[in-house]
Amino acid sequence: MSFSATPSPDALPVESSRPATAWGPIIGGAVAATGVTLIMLLLGSGVGLTMVSPWSGESSSAATVGVTAAIWLVVVQWLSAAFGGYLTGRLRTKWAVVHTDEVFFRDTAHGFLSWALATIFVAGFLASSLTSLAGVGAKAVGATAIVGGTAAGTGAAASAGTPDLSTSYFTDALLRPERVGADARNDGASATAEIARILMQGAATGSVPDADKIYVASIVAARTGVSEADARARVDAVLKQIDDAKTATKQAADDARKAAATTALIGAISLLIGAFISATAAALGGRQRDDDEDLIDRNAPIHRT
Repeated sequence: MSFSATPSPDALPVESSRPATAWGPIIGGAVAATGVTLIMLLLGSGVGLTMVSPWSGESSSAATVGVTAAIWLVVVQWLSAAFGGYLTGRLRTKWAVVHTDEVFFRDTAHGFLSWALATIFVAGFLASSLTSLAGVGAKAVGATAIVGGTAAGTGAAASAGTPDLSTSYFTDALLRPERVGADARNDGASATAEIARILMQGAATGSVPDADKIYVASIVAARTGVSEADARARVDAVLKQIDDAKTATKQAADDARKAAATTALIGAISLLIGAFISATAAALGGRQRDDDEDLIDRNAPIHRT
């Protein structure tokens, strides 16, 4: 008894020659999503400009404007993703002899591809816009540099022979007099420059030594006529103001870092949710298209010959 190894023709797998990816609906949905995004961004820009005013008391706070802009960008991302994904699902042709689960997967994949393509379009548009703005700014800076070229060249030539700041500071320390007398009162420019170098050196190192504080206080006392104690108090007050300014600058930089990190995280989450919305909308649109076509096929009249 022998068995044939050749399978029945009915058992052979049927493979479609058409690709599963329909780029026409994907590109159409991406273009539609990009158009909706640009329209809503322009609308949001117009509304946002009404919240800002150069007049005191008539403009919203920076926090309010920033939160409103972030919420609007998220809404724009989600609405455009839903619109583009839904069009992608409705515009594709019906896949015949394909399992329902496979149809659902293809629709969601088409919606994701449409969202990704629209995101690339919008990112390219924004990048080109920022590049154009940067080019305009560079031209303005170049024009300013041409106008002030002579002064800039003169300043550069004058500063070419100027010693390093730290070198000037240590030179001043070597030539510092034991007592500050009438010379400090008469030579105001030299004393001012020396105090400036001391303060800048203290800002660079993080603190001003006590010897420098005493010396600066003696110059202040000689220039202003106040007592040594009052001059020392005045120096301490100025140094505290400098420390407070440094602390405020560091705090502002840290706040900017935290804001940038928060914006990046919110943007990433918003994009992920937009991708999910686009894929879900495409699956919904594809299912509605197939249901409508099946309804038309069932209600179509039967022609008998």
